[in-house]
Amino acid sequence: MVVWCPDWSVVAALEEAGAPPRSPAAVLHANVVEVCNGPARSEGVRRGQRRRDAQGKCPELLLLPANPDRDARAFEPVLATVEELRPGVAALRPGLLAVRAPDRWYGNETYAAATVSQTLVESGVWDVRLGVADDLFTAEQAARTADAQSWVVVPPGGSPAFLRGIPVDVLRDDGPRGRELVSLLQRLGLRSLGDLADLPGEAVEHRLGTYGAAVRRRARGEDRSLFAARTPPPELDVQVPFEPPLDSVEAITFSVRTTAERFVSQLAHHQLVATGVRVEAESDGVVCSSRLWLHPRHFAARDLVDRVHWQLQSADVGGSLRSRKESGAVRAPIELVRFVPEVVEPAAAHGEALWGTASDDLVERGVARVQGMLGFEAVLRPVLQGGRSPSARQTLVPWGERAVDLRPLDRPWPGKVPGPAPVRVLAAPQDAEVVDDRDQAVDVTERGVVTGEPRRFRVTGRVAGGELPWQPVKAWAGPWPTDESWWSGGVGRSSRFQMVGADGRAWLLLRSPAGWFLEAAYD
Repeated sequence: MVVWCPDWSVVAALEEAGAPPRSPAAVLHANVVEVCNGPARSEGVRRGQRRRDAQGKCPELLLLPANPDRDARAFEPVLATVEELRPGVAALRPGLLAVRAPDRWYGNETYAAATVSQTLVESGVWDVRLGVADDLFTAEQAARTADAQSWVVVPPGGSPAFLRGIPVDVLRDDGPRGRELVSLLQRLGLRSLGDLADLPGEAVEHRLGTYGAAVRRRARGEDRSLFAARTPPPELDVQVPFEPPLDSVEAITFSVRTTAERFVSQLAHHQLVATGVRVEAESDGVVCSSRLWLHPRHFAARDLVDRVHWQLQSADVGGSLRSRKESGAVRAPIELVRFVPEVVEPAAAHGEALWGTASDDLVERGVARVQGMLGFEAVLRPVLQGGRSPSARQTLVPWGERAVDLRPLDRPWPGKVPGPAPVRVLAAPQDAEVVDDRDQAVDVTERGVVTGEPRRFRVTGRVAGGELPWQPVKAWAGPWPTDESWWSGGVGRSSRFQMVGADGRAWLLLRSPAGWFLEAAYD
């Protein structure tokens, strides 16, 4: 059985644009009409026309851009609807699907086609046509000859007779090869598929090649091409209802333990693990709390219970879930908690190490207890990211949460200080001074030229190990100039220097419009 939804690209584009479905419209690619709908065709618009010619035929023509991804997304609900009636659906292309005819379930092919057509029309697909035949090509042609919301059933063994009168123009849908073959067949005087089917097989293959021989077999009803039916994805969401609803975070956390274990076991049955899980809480049938949690490895049942506790605790006041206008949190007792796997990966990619992961688990449980007492964001871990300065290359994320939206490390980052990296980065840069032979402050021009060679430097604030008094510069390197974030009140034009003092310690100093600062220390 083949289900055909004509002009699907136009249907999907009109729906996305919010235009009336019966508006004359055409989808263009490279300023050429790729698909047009019935109202446009009634005005003389045809496939292959140039943009100007199409608008000349129909001035009110709505021109829409081609977007295969949009067409596929819009066709997914049609696939799901047919899949509920008969599993094993194959999407041949957006607007065209195939499925094994479910005659045994509905009595015969006619009743099955009527059921599928009625279900799709009720779901909002108004122009749907079905064809049933022995082979895929004949079923598609039968669907194309059917009327809207109707079907054509070719009796068993009747494919050759049905195809004889169909013009060879139907082969244009095969793409460039099909259009080239149609042009050649018409020049040879072959107007219908029956004319092609009557030719000797060896002569067709010799003159038209392998593709022409395959088309001849289709025209004779001998094509036995199979389609790859998709397997419906398993339903992995798990939820737990509460009757009566619960208004205590501790009671909800205790009640979701079994559900969390079932969620993890269900994923393990499919040899999957979840690295991203959305936890949703409902009250009065409305999702009142929702958050996506990411795990650096994968979620276990205890991890999910902790996430539920942390998520609901953020809206907890005095042990019960109450309204907080400033956070937009839960406003009523919780009647349902749902676990939705957003990111799943093969379990084999997260196998345990040779000696297991017992020590890692103990550390994570200990940290989780601290988070339970102090809050989820009270325990942080450092993560390396891209940047020019040592402080910009580090960020902190909550323990157990995967770092996202980081600056990439593989970018060149012009102005970045080369390695080795400093071992100690000051939380707040300390004021410093750098002078030359004449005790004049060293500066850097707009072209990155140092006004004098650094001879002495000191830090006016306190750093690790006490104050840093004036000392000679034993060696120095730089400058590494940068000019960043000047449009948003950032540092602007600045330069960094590496300096080694007489005591052998090395420092990273910054020269900015505000003066000299000590940023970091080397080992």
